[in-house]
Amino acid sequence: MHIGDYLPFWDKLTDGQRATLAGAAVPRHFARGDMLHEGGVCTGLIIVTSGRVRAFMLSADGRELTLYRLLEREICLLSASCALRGLDFDVMLAAETDCDVFVIPADVYQNVMQQSAAAAAFTNELMATRFSDVMWLMDQLLYHKLDCRLAAFLLEERALTNDGTLHLTHERIAAHLGSAREVVTRLLKYFQSEGLVQLGRGSVTLLDENRLRALAGDSLR
Repeated sequence: MHIGDYLPFWDKLTDGQRATLAGAAVPRHFARGDMLHEGGVCTGLIIVTSGRVRAFMLSADGRELTLYRLLEREICLLSASCALRGLDFDVMLAAETDCDVFVIPADVYQNVMQQSAAAAAFTNELMATRFSDVMWLMDQLLYHKLDCRLAAFLLEERALTNDGTLHLTHERIAAHLGSAREVVTRLLKYFQSEGLVQLGRGSVTLLDENRLRALAGDSLR
């Protein structure tokens, strides 16, 4: 496992820039549930080499809202926001599964980015992608009903875990969707009454994915 395998612009760096990044990149392991990054702290650029990481926001009243997931080979820039001019965006990162990552200190990445047009172009492209993710989420929150978003979330979890039984509590589902547990429980019970899912202790089994997909509509990416 080498840091160069995870940076698309690696071949366009000078030998000195490669040496700088390789020497600064720190491999770290996190267990499921561990926090990788908390708002207000400049952790650095985080590159996932295995596992799955959840990026989310935390409201003043403690309610969570999932922004996006980071899978293997994906990079989080927002954990290094202090290195990016004009970006002031608090995000939290938590390990959804056991995971391994590289962490590149923000100041080191910033210096390389200032020297390398390829690194800067990649950074701008990645920022645009994440901004698009967040804008899509805002559209969902403002203009789409929660039952559609819930159906989409269940199907997306099914695809991520490759398992028709999702081992998630109602509270965790609510945290992903930025809703209240009671509201999610009420909707899941309705889904169960309609034969869409089967509820268990800490689990939701998908029974009719076709109907869930129809309900999700354009809330499903």
